[in-house]
Amino acid sequence: MSNAKSALPAALRAGLLGRIAAGLALATVAMGPIAAHAETQWQKNHPARTHVNKRLANQNRRISAGVRDGQLTHAQAHALRADDHAIRQQERADARADHNHGHLTGAQARSLNQEENANSAAIHADRH
Repeated sequence: MSNAKSALPAALRAGLLGRIAAGLALATVAMGPIAAHAETQWQKNHPARTHVNKRLANQNRRISAGVRDGQLTHAQAHALRADDHAIRQQERADARADHNHGHLTGAQARSLNQEENANSAAIHADRH
């Protein structure tokens, strides 16, 4: 009888461990695509992405200064920030593309730069 009592907890443990292992395996498979898109710090700080994001931060400072100085209305600031937000979303989407591995291609960086130039000119025009 003592063998049956000691075997029962071992059997229960084995079944429980098996269910836990199966659950972990399923979670790993389900999270695979998400983990594949997780960005490393290097990818976030890639030179082209850093350049784009620094320009966007600078433009946001210019917009805030324009509102503070009374050169921009809140509605103008909102529209300009919406344009910057669209550029940032495009930068993230470009970097997330499977073939880019978290980087921007030269063509993507140039395209984003042109969009930033246009928004920079709009900020300047609205402030003056």
